[in-house]
Amino acid sequence: MKFVNRTEEQARIRKIITGDKSGFIVVYGRRRCGKSTLLKRVLTETDIYFMADQTESTQQITLLAQTLSNVIPGFDLVKYPNWEALFTVLNQRITTKITLCLDEFPYLVKSSPELPATIQRLIDKGENRFHLIICGSSQQLMHGLIIDSTAPLYGRADIILKVRPMKLPYLQEILKCGAEEAITEFSIWGGVPRYWELRLQEQSLNDALLSHLFSPLGTLIEEPLRLFVDDMRDTTQSYTILTLIGNGVHRLSEIAARLEKPATSLAGPLDRLIQLGYIERELPFGENIRNNKKSYYRISDPFVNFYFTFVVPNRSLIELDKGNLVLERIAGQIPGYISFWWEKLCRQAISGIEVDGYIFGYARSWWGNVSKDERIEVDVVAESIDGKVLLVGECKWTEAENVSRLVRELEIKASKLPFAKGKEIIPCLFLKTNPVDSIPYKIFFPDDIVRMLK
Repeated sequence: MKFVNRTEEQARIRKIITGDKSGFIVVYGRRRCGKSTLLKRVLTETDIYFMADQTESTQQITLLAQTLSNVIPGFDLVKYPNWEALFTVLNQRITTKITLCLDEFPYLVKSSPELPATIQRLIDKGENRFHLIICGSSQQLMHGLIIDSTAPLYGRADIILKVRPMKLPYLQEILKCGAEEAITEFSIWGGVPRYWELRLQEQSLNDALLSHLFSPLGTLIEEPLRLFVDDMRDTTQSYTILTLIGNGVHRLSEIAARLEKPATSLAGPLDRLIQLGYIERELPFGENIRNNKKSYYRISDPFVNFYFTFVVPNRSLIELDKGNLVLERIAGQIPGYISFWWEKLCRQAISGIEVDGYIFGYARSWWGNVSKDERIEVDVVAESIDGKVLLVGECKWTEAENVSRLVRELEIKASKLPFAKGKEIIPCLFLKTNPVDSIPYKIFFPDDIVRMLK
């Protein structure tokens, strides 16, 4: 698969490792997002890339010395008793500045807890003759080692890069497909390059699902457990929470009731899942974040959402190698599932853009009671930066919609919003395909959304 995006990340790293001053760079993020590939693209033949494993520290030091001998002949002929000795000799032997990259750094710390303090001393002395990059997939451990104010390496990094999943337009570029198909695929695989690579191995989306998810031998059948193992003490509870959310249990009180636990005991596990990027707390537009009663918890990653919505409930059939039956069972649910992500992508696309001469802020949905007997939902609500205008939108992932009807219904909804008084309203539609009537109106289609997300 060709390498796309990560232009800014590459530029930031190169700026440090081409400078005269010895730099210290931290790279972290969830597994499969392409951190190692990114680093290998910026390193040169005279740099050192070392992938750590979970062996003892003496073995790791020996392996790194052997790797260093590729650019410093004979470096592995000496036995180094500890990391400080290795770094000291490295500084002595270097004739030109190189970059040393330690990938899966948390594995090294697990076998050598003293390593962060050793690196701290090297940096603080200011005598390093090499650039140092450390990288890790365990987000929790990397936070503890670098970002926590009590950590030895806190405040030492020249740059800290969190490598996030990639955006929808790059998936379209990789698959060479239309916008509608790209949105469908993104709703399942999300922005993780490794999943895109697996998808490219198959002829169709169904083939990819059968090969990698709906098979007991599937490459991704145990993927969430692999993601959780580095970052969570209690993977069982996290797995259960995500299973509940993936199957329609969104309120804190409902989650607590299903788990038969007090809601207060779930604050830590839910916050951890939010920090790791697996779930998000959703509030109606305009609501204060302290309002727990109106909060919904939703899975924020497309692949994780698809897994807990469709794989977990059908795991027994998958283990019986009945993947085709699973596809048949979920066929009717897939359009509604994609519709959820279509709405989310539309809100992302409209946030921060200009419409009719106004720049709009962060878009959210709104739901709530507008009278004693009436409750409404609006898919997209955004306020202009000057606070004078509201953009309200309806999203439809269906065929041949009637614009006249949708506009009429949307305008009625907008007039009932409790925060709309005194504001100009700009109604918009977000449609999958061309409508049956062609009245002039502000409509966004899949091509528009992909373009706006670039």
